[in-house]
Amino acid sequence: MSDSVVHLHKDTEPATVTTLTVVPDPAPVAPVPLWVRSGRAIKTAVTHEKTTTTARAVARHSLYVAGGARIAARRTWDGRTTARYERYMRAAEAAGNMEAAAEWEERAQRFRDARHRRRMDLLHSPVDAAKGALVGTGMGIGGLVALGVVLAIANKDVSDVITPIAAVIEFIALMIRIVQVVWGPALTIGPFLALLALWAVGSKQHAAPAWALPANTRSSEGEPITPSIVVKALRDLGVAPLRGAIKEMGDAGASMLGPIRIAGCGVEVDVTLPSGVSTNEVQKRRRKLAENLTRHEHEVFITIPQAARTVRLWIADSGALDEPIGPSPLVTDDTLKADYAKGRAPWGQDLRGDAASLSLYQRHLLITGLSNQGKTAALRALALWLALDRSVEFWMGDLKGVGDWAMFDGLATKLIQGPTDDHVIQVTEMLEDAVEEMNRRLQAPPGTEFPLLLVTVDEAQVAFMCPVKDEEKRPYGGSSSTSRYFMAARKIHNQGRAVNVLLWQGTQDPTDQNLPKLVREGAHTRASLALGTEAQARMALGDKAVDGGAAPNLLRPGLDKGTLVVASDGIEIPKGQSSITVRTHYISTDDAKEIAARAKALRDGVTTLHVIERGEERDPLADIAQVMGDAARVRTKDVLNRLAALDATAYGEWSFLDLTRVLDGTGAEPYKSDGVMVIGRDRLARALANRDDEGSASVSG
Repeated sequence: MSDSVVHLHKDTEPATVTTLTVVPDPAPVAPVPLWVRSGRAIKTAVTHEKTTTTARAVARHSLYVAGGARIAARRTWDGRTTARYERYMRAAEAAGNMEAAAEWEERAQRFRDARHRRRMDLLHSPVDAAKGALVGTGMGIGGLVALGVVLAIANKDVSDVITPIAAVIEFIALMIRIVQVVWGPALTIGPFLALLALWAVGSKQHAAPAWALPANTRSSEGEPITPSIVVKALRDLGVAPLRGAIKEMGDAGASMLGPIRIAGCGVEVDVTLPSGVSTNEVQKRRRKLAENLTRHEHEVFITIPQAARTVRLWIADSGALDEPIGPSPLVTDDTLKADYAKGRAPWGQDLRGDAASLSLYQRHLLITGLSNQGKTAALRALALWLALDRSVEFWMGDLKGVGDWAMFDGLATKLIQGPTDDHVIQVTEMLEDAVEEMNRRLQAPPGTEFPLLLVTVDEAQVAFMCPVKDEEKRPYGGSSSTSRYFMAARKIHNQGRAVNVLLWQGTQDPTDQNLPKLVREGAHTRASLALGTEAQARMALGDKAVDGGAAPNLLRPGLDKGTLVVASDGIEIPKGQSSITVRTHYISTDDAKEIAARAKALRDGVTTLHVIERGEERDPLADIAQVMGDAARVRTKDVLNRLAALDATAYGEWSFLDLTRVLDGTGAEPYKSDGVMVIGRDRLARALANRDDEGSASVSG
């Protein structure tokens, strides 16, 4: 019997089975057909950048020849027919300018008459030419024979008589031989020279489609401004009457245009709009017009000159406005001096590239714009020039307080720097002191001349927005009739220029709250950097300037730093315009310090007051009691004299009315005794006692 053990239970764990997966070899990739590979290669070669550039160059230069031929043919046709005059007539009629149409018709008739005379002259010209040739030949032969006779006599040789004629015959034979040699090559090269001439004409006029032009011409540099491009840009503005009028003008839409003049880093052209098209319809489409001219919006400026139905376009060379202008003459010329009354401050350049200088004589100034656009630098540049006139006195308030005006320490009599309410109070009191100085000057004898007192407040919006009130509950900020800063600025604006007390203000992001209407309209010179909206532009420059094309709101914040739109009679503005755009010179802080040092050298020394100290407030009742002494009664006239002796600053200009105003309601009012007005000591003592009692009661309460 076997000893093996037989298990009666079933094994639940399956046996591990190893499975082998057989992976078949991948199927062989089907070969790409030859025609597919060839097509891909051809496509790659055709679309390659070098291929497209080469093809574009070939097409461009071929089209230059065709375009040059078209231009030459057009010029020839216009020169020999009245086509040009007829186009101009149609254009003038379409624009409703019948006077111009009649003038062009008259010119066309004169051209026809002149052409008819030339053709009639051709009928007689062969006979005249033959006669002239015979006469000329005879005279020439006679002259040569005479010359030969002279030679024969001189040389004693009869054969010399024909020497001049023989020399002429040899010269003619030489010319014939040269022509025979050159004629063949000339016939071969001539067509190529003609094609080269046509290519030159077409290349100069860029007579090729835009897709064929070089990339830098099509995009970065922009197209050259020609009459046809300007007319196309106007036609595609989306103004239906303008488009219809240009269509009726045929190919002569350019008759709307004046001469295209080079103006600085761009060109300028006047456009006379057809009847039924207003200037503001073009103005409000500035961006579209710029893009039609292949320019950015900031590179096209539209202004309204004095002529009716006319807009003036200034179109910059592409990218030119992003290039900086040169340094200020204040930096480059150490010998430069200033003259407040007769001189002009070098401020920058206008868009034409001409120097833009500003007369500051008796003109209040306001510069505004968004933050960090160059307002302080533009304002400071004018003050630095003026500092080179040693007669000018500066009172300055910088309500930013970061040291932008620190170089005027030692130049300015008063220099307050800081952004706090205390600084606003100091600046306000400085303006009020200027008002007092103005009033003193106004009361001087007629004909008295005063040096300039220039009061400058940078970041003036801080003062207008200040909420602090004084002891009499009068606000320092705001624009009410009780606002101290506002009223002081208004008083200087009203009468200051007559006695050379001027107020310059710089402010940012103008609103009706931080730049009240009466203050901004009191400035004679108003300038604005980049702004956010047209409403702000109107606040900064006024409705007239904006309606005339001024658009600081279209300047690019951050990119057009230092570019100002100026409305002032102190700067030369093109005739018929109400404003001018100026790119100001930037003077760095270090350069400003050097200029200020030169200005300090012109002066004997200026002590700058950084805080306006106010004397101790006087107590009029106590002072009156003091000057009366032990007398029972004192005449009011004597009281006034004693008060003036006590403190001339506080009481020197007091009158009887001032004395009555102080004593009114106290019980110590002046009264008549023995026919004169007097003040009683007992009454005054009771008034002082009652006031002290009221003060004690209010404190205890």
